Amino acid sequence: MKKFNEWFHNILEEAEIIDSRYPIKGMSVWLPRGFQIRKNMLNALEDLLNEEHEEVLFPMLIPQSELAKEAIHVKGFEEEVYWVTKGGLRDLNEQLALRPTSETSMYPMFSLWVRSHMDLPIKVYQTVNTFRYETKHTRPLIRVREITTFNETHTVHATPEEAEEEVQKGIEIYKTLFDELGIPYTISKRPEWDKFPGSKYTMAFDMIMPDGKTLQIGTVHNLGTTFAKTFDITYEDENSEHQYAHQVCYGLSDRVIAALIAAHGDEKGLQLPPIVAPEQVIIIPIIFKENQDVVLNFTDKLESILKDAGIRTKQDKRDLRPGKKYYEWENRGVPIRIEVGPRDIENGNIVLNRRDTGDKEFIEYNEDTIVSIIKDTLDDITQKMQEKSTQWQKDKTYHVDKLENVGKTINKKGGIVTFNWCGNTECGKQIEEEFNIDILGTQPAEVEGNCLHCDNKANHKVLVSKTY
Repeated sequence: MKKFNEWFHNILEEAEIIDSRYPIKGMSVWLPRGFQIRKNMLNALEDLLNEEHEEVLFPMLIPQSELAKEAIHVKGFEEEVYWVTKGGLRDLNEQLALRPTSETSMYPMFSLWVRSHMDLPIKVYQTVNTFRYETKHTRPLIRVREITTFNETHTVHATPEEAEEEVQKGIEIYKTLFDELGIPYTISKRPEWDKFPGSKYTMAFDMIMPDGKTLQIGTVHNLGTTFAKTFDITYEDENSEHQYAHQVCYGLSDRVIAALIAAHGDEKGLQLPPIVAPEQVIIIPIIFKENQDVVLNFTDKLESILKDAGIRTKQDKRDLRPGKKYYEWENRGVPIRIEVGPRDIENGNIVLNRRDTGDKEFIEYNEDTIVSIIKDTLDDITQKMQEKSTQWQKDKTYHVDKLENVGKTINKKGGIVTFNWCGNTECGKQIEEEFNIDILGTQPAEVEGNCLHCDNKANHKVLVSKTY
């Protein structure tokens, strides 16, 4: 898509997703349509989490003493923390941080909750606002100072094996969610210098955006016993010996909404996956004065049938030209548009339009079969959107075997470039600086030969790109 950044900014306003005119830089207001998309996305995520996890809600304020306990963790966020220093007109005895992330607010409580191996595992999640003082150029939903949709899962386990199983569980949950949303992704293990502060390692999901840069859309962290040692999260095992617990956390944010908008949008506007669309079907009655009642009686009944079947359906009865209505609902990304006029009713048909393909089809109308037709079509739309976006991610991923082709490929084509790498931190940082790119991470692969940069033995398949 040409001029993606301009398109993205405009569609957030035109499709009534958010209003970015709030008088604090990097903070926006969710509008009703955008909030419903957000709500539907979270419902899909929570359906997956609720199978094994429970929802909680922790306070937003974190005492400075707790935030400071984990030095490595704090160092990763210290330049981004908002501080509350006054209560009314009085100076506080201790500064309070607005939550940048929740480890240091949740884990002191975990230390109170865990006493015995019988208390484990703990598996909880919450959806909260977090605050980070971004000094880079802010961008709605992508780089913000208030993350309004921060869904984070935190777990506590008795053994490293159980923690590793939870890492894989988190990865599978996010894969399922992104597949349902039709968001393409590449999974990699972040390099040591870019892992979550205090973690053993970080697994990350990245999507290639229409401008060729990658956007991080989800992360899963194995925390080992780092935070357990800091916050004294210990349990008494079956032999009455005290052991440090093993922990995992994973999270995603507003960026998921940005990703699904970017993955599917086109020059006509939004293109929403059925699972998150506020309206899965929009019905447009084609009305003439002499047969208005006939058409509206038909479309009212059709709307009722679809709603009763659990299909999110709306009818547009506004006194506007049909063409203007078509334009508006295409721009808003509704998956299916149904048109019904007097001639269609006479012929026993309705007109079904798909937003994803633009196909228009005359459907023989039968009250006994219309629900299954619509549901099958919505399922097919979901599948086709996923296939198209996944192919895009695949087509924009390139392997090179010459160093000079790293920069050339990324600068000319964008996307993700892979090549053989030794895994050495100094070598990796030199690659990032030399080509003005970021190392996303590594993937398991059979690697032969030498590192493309330093010529030492290659140990990894590395992924690089320009990033947001």
